[in-house]
Amino acid sequence: MSFPQFAFNNIRRNARQYFAYLLSSSFMVMIFFTYAVFIYHPAIENSPMGTMTRTGMTIATVIVYVFAFLFVLYSISVFLKSRNREFGILTILGAEAKQINWLIFLENILIGAVAIVTGIASGMLLSKVFLLISTKIIDMDELPFYWPFKAMLLTAGAFAALFLVISLFTLLFIRKNQVLELLKGTSKPKTEPKANLFLALLGVALLAIGYAALRVKELDPTGLLVAAVTGIIGTYFFYSQLSVWVVRMLQRNRTTTWKGTNLLWISEMSYKIKDNARMLFLVTVVVALASMSTGFVLAMQQSTKAVYLDNPYALSYTSYSNTNKNKAQKELAQIEHRLQSEGLTYKQADVETIYYGLSGHGKDPLYIVPQSSYNSIASKMNAAPVTAFGEKDAVLVETPSAAKRNAGTQTAMDIELSGQRHSVSLENRTDRLAAVAFSGKLLVIHDSLFEKLKKQQITDGLGVDHHYLFMLPNSQGLPQKDDPETKLGIELADWNRNVISEGFIQSRAESYYSFKQGISLFSFIGVFVALIFSISSASFLYFKLHTELAADQTMYRSLSKIGLSTREMNISASIQIAVLFFIPILVAALQSLVVLGPVLAYLDSPYVSGPVLAASSAFLAAQMIYFLIARARYIKSVNRMMV
Repeated sequence: MSFPQFAFNNIRRNARQYFAYLLSSSFMVMIFFTYAVFIYHPAIENSPMGTMTRTGMTIATVIVYVFAFLFVLYSISVFLKSRNREFGILTILGAEAKQINWLIFLENILIGAVAIVTGIASGMLLSKVFLLISTKIIDMDELPFYWPFKAMLLTAGAFAALFLVISLFTLLFIRKNQVLELLKGTSKPKTEPKANLFLALLGVALLAIGYAALRVKELDPTGLLVAAVTGIIGTYFFYSQLSVWVVRMLQRNRTTTWKGTNLLWISEMSYKIKDNARMLFLVTVVVALASMSTGFVLAMQQSTKAVYLDNPYALSYTSYSNTNKNKAQKELAQIEHRLQSEGLTYKQADVETIYYGLSGHGKDPLYIVPQSSYNSIASKMNAAPVTAFGEKDAVLVETPSAAKRNAGTQTAMDIELSGQRHSVSLENRTDRLAAVAFSGKLLVIHDSLFEKLKKQQITDGLGVDHHYLFMLPNSQGLPQKDDPETKLGIELADWNRNVISEGFIQSRAESYYSFKQGISLFSFIGVFVALIFSISSASFLYFKLHTELAADQTMYRSLSKIGLSTREMNISASIQIAVLFFIPILVAALQSLVVLGPVLAYLDSPYVSGPVLAASSAFLAAQMIYFLIARARYIKSVNRMMV
């Protein structure tokens, strides 16, 4: 038997041990390949979203590749540690160190070759489906199938280099231990896990600093960096020190510990958490990043949808104070002509506004409008008008999204323009009509007060802005790509950017559709990246359980001889596996909520808890499936050892 045959037989006879690793590696190769298929598609060049899509897919391939490197490196290190006894036997039989190194190198290369071939093959089978789904989600024209030779070469070359480098690098993991120590393998007695109280308290302090950095002062890149660094280090100390200390405190509680089989699994957890601290830390960071990304995308989707639904104006044309009035009227006539040529029935209203910026962080600017103009718009939209009031009164009207974002009511306001102050008492109202302002906030004042402010603005050379609003009574639901409103909105937005210069056109359908495409692209990329993170985190946990299986089998066999039943063993093992699988998900969900809260608040998104809980629930559901599979295989193996 040749040496390559010997390496192949080693893999074949340890197929169960290598299966999860091979499956995860093949899945990463497949995802990398499918992204490459999209990147090199010839039709992408001429697509409106081509440049943005290609950039997003390229970033995704880099993320997948970097994570694949770390995943493979960690997995191989775990495998090598579990094979110490095998290396000891080979050493007794006369194998030299260079021969053991050559054996490990060949095994890694063989597994890498199989992963590359199966990943590209499965990617080829799914590439047509991938292109179809991706274009549907991103709302692009359908991309035809093509033979992705460049994608094949890139994937094969990239992952061949990855497995080659890691195969060479992992030789450093092989410890030059004595034969007796190698033969003991993982069955050596473990020292009692101890927690350093100082490091445990330091972990708590670092987590508190990270929390404070996101909330004490105005959010900025420095605060995010401080929160990221302290949060990551604090999470590691949470698993390596604080969690061990908590378990030790739990062990001292005799009421809980000395009840049923609690003594067994609580005592074991102190060892397992300490031994798996790095793995639990890694899984938590991976899941937290994926949850944050997914939660952020979901929050942006909800915000975009809410902005569209809050806006009753299909189109608006804004003529500023320094605009050429004659040219602005011609451009306005062109917009009306396009609406009529498309056969769209519309209502039109116009209103003068004064832009007013409020001082203070987090305070949205608003537009000041006269009562008569507001009531004119309200009558055309069958909305409640503003009843008569005096110069000292005003109504603050906010869109539903703005009202949710700016929780609370104001009872008074001081308007300071051109060095003059006007104090008004406020009535608060929520209505979609406030979408005239990009911030969703309108201040309705008495006509005479508006005229005074207008004269002051003109005297100061500032003037007022004029908004022409177009409402489509028959428009319902969210806009689609082929809707007349969407097509016209995209056309007019392009015309605005490339031709007209006297005013600004805003189309709610074009804004929604453009933002939706960008978000959909990142959603599509994020789903596959998150899927990789999820499967890989489950693989990390499965590897550790398999590595510790031999020692656990011996322990449970010994316990069964002194009376431990199979049912009690199953309960104890299930609790331990559940802790390893679900604690990282819960910690990651909490971290995502803590981090995304201030980030989304800074972006004026009122949707925080829902998207984070949805993302975390998805990971929890996936982890539940992995847990049930791992538990079934683990308990089945241990049950064979019970007396």
